[in-house]
Amino acid sequence: MSEIDLPKRLLHLYAVFVAVAVLVLICSGGLVTSHEAGMAVPDWPNSFGYNMFLFPMSKWIGGIFYEHTHRLIASTVGLLTLALCAMTLMIEERSWVKWMSAIAVLAVVTQGVLGGLRVTEHNQLLGLFHACLAQGFFALVATIAFVTSPFWRTIPSRDAVGMRSTPSDTILHKSRISAIALTLAIFVQLALGAAMRHSHAGLSIPDYPTVYGGLFPPVSADAIAKINAARSATQQPITSGLIWLQYIHRFLALCISIEVIRSAVRLLRLPNLLGPIRFAAGGWIALVIVQVALGAWTVWSNKAADIATAHVLVGALTLVTSVLLSVTLSRMLWKAEVPIGQLNHAVSRA
Repeated sequence: MSEIDLPKRLLHLYAVFVAVAVLVLICSGGLVTSHEAGMAVPDWPNSFGYNMFLFPMSKWIGGIFYEHTHRLIASTVGLLTLALCAMTLMIEERSWVKWMSAIAVLAVVTQGVLGGLRVTEHNQLLGLFHACLAQGFFALVATIAFVTSPFWRTIPSRDAVGMRSTPSDTILHKSRISAIALTLAIFVQLALGAAMRHSHAGLSIPDYPTVYGGLFPPVSADAIAKINAARSATQQPITSGLIWLQYIHRFLALCISIEVIRSAVRLLRLPNLLGPIRFAAGGWIALVIVQVALGAWTVWSNKAADIATAHVLVGALTLVTSVLLSVTLSRMLWKAEVPIGQLNHAVSRA
């Protein structure tokens, strides 16, 4: 079977469609959290006693709109993932890709259960796991879309682009290690951001780039008491732990931004670098700059729902870019180049 036949192209396009749907779902979840609408619909899997899919549109008002539409989008993504797994099993020949699609089904089922238990158990920690799994699930589906693409099959080895036993080979190794490390760091950063959102305590540090007018957070008991006394009566009180959480989130954002720019620039300087990889490296820089700007805007706008959700969106795209760059560089380093003489000999024997 040809590696670029119609069924495989359709599988790739469908996987891209599912990945986009997952991104929409993440944005929907961000709106739910930003509007603090996670408990707007108090039952699950029903909606106010109605079958989820039969809940009257006339009742989609306020926070109910955000929570109920999030459930509908999640259900749709679940069905799309099942179809993706079925298509992969029928069309794809590589067993590891089939396993990835099966893991995606397990992940989306687990994600749905976590979302439901978050409602029924009133457990914010489950909401945090729900948010983190969403990012991992998006990265997994995006990787499936990538490895089923025509580009994946044409990625050359480092031999083919003249990088073995050269300074470029060393740069390639360093870039791969850096991309993997940054992927882990960005995931931790997204988890910290989710923890901040799910604390529902508003902004623990209300100014940026300063911290209560200084460089370090005031976390003494007297300082915390004064901060809480100045907050609105409708706001939840903050703790030193919440302040440290946001402070670490800011510090890690700075470290990640510097390392992403440094790693991407190092990668862009490689000769014979493929156009799509060069584009991804440039996009990586752009995404991290936009992400820092959105983080600052989130503070300056007092956590405006649309800005905070855009911050979640760009964070997810930054993570996936890191994942795909890690996968691409690993393939270039591990892919064996078959000498043309051996290939001709094998063909003549066949």
